[in-house]
Amino acid sequence: MKDSSLYLFDKGFKREEGFLLCGVDEAGRGPLAGPVVAAAVILNDGFIIDGIDDSKKLSEKKREALFPVIKENSIYSIGISSAEKIDEVNILNATLLAMKMAVEGLCVSADLILIDGNKLPPIDKEMLAVVKGDSKSASIAAASILAKVTRDHIMQDLAKEYPQYNFEKHKGYPTREHYALLQQYGISPCHRKSFFKRHKI
Repeated sequence: MKDSSLYLFDKGFKREEGFLLCGVDEAGRGPLAGPVVAAAVILNDGFIIDGIDDSKKLSEKKREALFPVIKENSIYSIGISSAEKIDEVNILNATLLAMKMAVEGLCVSADLILIDGNKLPPIDKEMLAVVKGDSKSASIAAASILAKVTRDHIMQDLAKEYPQYNFEKHKGYPTREHYALLQQYGISPCHRKSFFKRHKI
C-alpha cells in the first residue's frame, strides 16, 4: 500500500526509540488571494493512518475525512502568513516564515524536521529538505493535508466576507472565473497586490 511505503520512508530516519520526526509542508503558494499556510506534524508512533498521501492527489472529501484523524493522532501546529505579509516579504519568504511559525508552535521539540521542497526555513534545528516529500514521507503528507484543509477553511470564511469572488469554489487560485470576477469587482483587501504588479494584471 502507498501509505505504508510513506511510513517506511519516515522509519528510515528514526535513530532510536522515542525519536521525534516532524514533517512540514505548505499550501497556497500559487493563489492570487488569501494566506499561505504551513503545517508541522509529528505522527504518533505505531498508528498508520490509512489513505494518507500528498494532499494534491486526494479529493476534497478524502482530505476532509483525514483532517480530524491526523489531528487526533499527531502533535501538530499551523503557521500562517497573510496576503499582507506575502506582499511585504514575497511569497517564498512568507512561505518559509509560515513553516518557521508552524515548527516553533509545536509543544515538543522534534529531533529531525523534514521540509517539503528544496528550501529550508530559518530555524536553528536539524532539518532536511525533501523534494516531492509530500509523496514520499507520511509526516510531510500529513502536514500537506492539514495545511491544505486549513487554508480551504480560511478561504471559505473569506467567501462569506467577500461573496462576490466565489472564494469557496476556486480558493483564490487564478482560474478563469476568478479573473473574470476581478475584472468586474477589482481587487479585495485579501488579494495579494504584489502578484498583480508582477504579472501586470
